[in-house]
Amino acid sequence: MNLQEMTLRRRLGQQPIAVLWMSVGSTTVIELARSAQADAIVIDMQHGLWDRATLEQAVGAVAPGASALVRVAENSPIAIGQALDSGAEGVIIPLIESASEAAQAVAAARFPPDGNRSGGGVRPLAGDFMAYLATANERTVVGVMIETARGVENAAAIAATPGVDFVLIGTGDLSLSLGAADNEKACRKILKACGKAGIACAIYTGNADQAAARANEGYAMVIAANDIGVVAQGFSDAMRRFRDAIKTPAAT
Repeated sequence: MNLQEMTLRRRLGQQPIAVLWMSVGSTTVIELARSAQADAIVIDMQHGLWDRATLEQAVGAVAPGASALVRVAENSPIAIGQALDSGAEGVIIPLIESASEAAQAVAAARFPPDGNRSGGGVRPLAGDFMAYLATANERTVVGVMIETARGVENAAAIAATPGVDFVLIGTGDLSLSLGAADNEKACRKILKACGKAGIACAIYTGNADQAAARANEGYAMVIAANDIGVVAQGFSDAMRRFRDAIKTPAAT
């Protein structure tokens, strides 16, 4: 079995995972992004413009070309369960600050006896639910975000929480919490904690250059592009090239 045929959970740590991050709420943009052959596409329910119905459409637009991950709005069984009911391969839970919060997230993502996830959802029930149930716990990816000073302080315990597959460093909120000067030191501490725990460490990056640099530093998952940046930069570049190319109007 080659890496592309493996589940995302099994691929973590085998090679750098390049992610596209989706916030603007457009399934059409996701369909366009799918052709880029990203390893995974993240649908951002915390800060993005998605709702429950468009989440289902977005996950459908991702498959089968990539793995769909959902960054949920909060660490709750309802938010996590609804994201997984959409057919997503995994969840990313923001603002985790302790091992107990990480364990709560893992439990919400796993069916009994490994957790407390409720059975249901249109996509799971539309097919063979018992077959889905038999493999869901093994396939489902659980990522937790460290993005506060308290989270950094508890990074070792969070990374060592059974069932956590990766830690994603939320560099934006981490800078707000710590200040830019201490941000890089905190990132290295989290990366080291993940290595000691034997799990993947991911980091939010703003563009492909940053993503490549972080992957070369040992981060297992990086964000190669986000839809806000791609669309906004694309429009800006087009207008700049147009204005640079047209002739300056003659003076009257």
